[in-house]
Amino acid sequence: MMQNPRFNNALAMIAHDGAQMTDDLKQMLEVDTCFPPGNGYGAFADVMTHLLAPLDFHFARVSVPEHLWQAPDGSAYGERVNLLASLDAGAAENCNLYFHTDTVPAGDGWRFPALTLTAAEGKLFGRGAADMKGTIVAAMAAVRAAQAAAIPLRFNPVFLLCSDEEGGLYPGIRYLAEQQLFSGHLLSFNGGAVPRIWAGCFGSIDLKVIITGRSAHSGDPVNGINAIEVALPMMNALYQLKLEVEQRTSAMPSPPHYHGKPLTSLLTLAAAQGGSKGSTIPERFELLINRRYAPEERFDAVWQELTHCVESAMRDSPALDVTLQMIGHLAPVANPDGPHWPRWQAALSQGFGFQPSEFKPWGSSTSSDMGWVQQAGIQEILLGGLARPDNRIHAADEYTTLADVIALSQSILAYLADDFQPTQGN
Repeated sequence: MMQNPRFNNALAMIAHDGAQMTDDLKQMLEVDTCFPPGNGYGAFADVMTHLLAPLDFHFARVSVPEHLWQAPDGSAYGERVNLLASLDAGAAENCNLYFHTDTVPAGDGWRFPALTLTAAEGKLFGRGAADMKGTIVAAMAAVRAAQAAAIPLRFNPVFLLCSDEEGGLYPGIRYLAEQQLFSGHLLSFNGGAVPRIWAGCFGSIDLKVIITGRSAHSGDPVNGINAIEVALPMMNALYQLKLEVEQRTSAMPSPPHYHGKPLTSLLTLAAAQGGSKGSTIPERFELLINRRYAPEERFDAVWQELTHCVESAMRDSPALDVTLQMIGHLAPVANPDGPHWPRWQAALSQGFGFQPSEFKPWGSSTSSDMGWVQQAGIQEILLGGLARPDNRIHAADEYTTLADVIALSQSILAYLADDFQPTQGN
């Protein structure tokens, strides 16, 4: 699409800004913001304040009260610092650029140091490179190019750098939205480098069940209560519930790789921990259950069904105690369509080279903290990001590429810039 020389100059600046982008990403990846526990948000806010201050942003730190986010299992700790960085560009409307600053834990199996940046094989490796610190780098580069090229902005950019998307009970963006600490529409970067019109996503519940038995010598188990073995009826009941739950379909359009099959509700026995050695009857057993529920399902009905299944299966158990703890919850996202979507699609086409005909609406049974934003009254949520099927998000050797960071940055510049004029059909 034809644009004026000033805008094209800014696009070229982004294309040649790779060294600064790489350095910015390096600084971000070296701050450990893994959740759990999520103890690095304050340090990350310090780094972002240092990086954004030269661009004339103004800052506000907002911490989520501890009683809202503290999970009963104690897996989360540290101040939940959310940084709001605002740039007054003289525009009449704000655009809130949402980023979650936490990552999943590094995990095992890395060929490169997980919590630093490694440029190798034409890729940028590190935990959070794609999900989603690399998207912050792209947004910064877009603002930097706009300022260098003296491009007026259509929207005042507000960076919302938020806590606890990867888990927990009370994501930072939920608190900011409920407290009405930002205004205007929202652009979330928790998506992918694909021509997608977001049609929403499922909710997610993490339920931990803790079963207490009585330890004893496995060779002389008199009076012992094996916590793992007494949990077997519960696990069998949950598996039967899983088979029932996963027959329930959603009207939400499914992703392309489903090849026309519908999205379904999901139940996963996600983690099991108990026992220490063969000579001891295990006294404690923990089971983590994840339940993905569609926007058509009501949370209270889903929760009641899940907890009733556990409680019924354990009602006549010899276990000394059965404790249920909800340690994570994300609300589903209903259709987030709105008036800004056509411009964002055109901006993505500018950066990534997508054709208008490639854009398709589809949802996902993965989850997002944007559901809480909708419940707070903000319906329209744009979506973009760096995720691709092969860049190992949440796995060892997570990576993005400089080409994708540049393309996303050019898309963000186009969306924000008043000089960007989408042509007919875009």
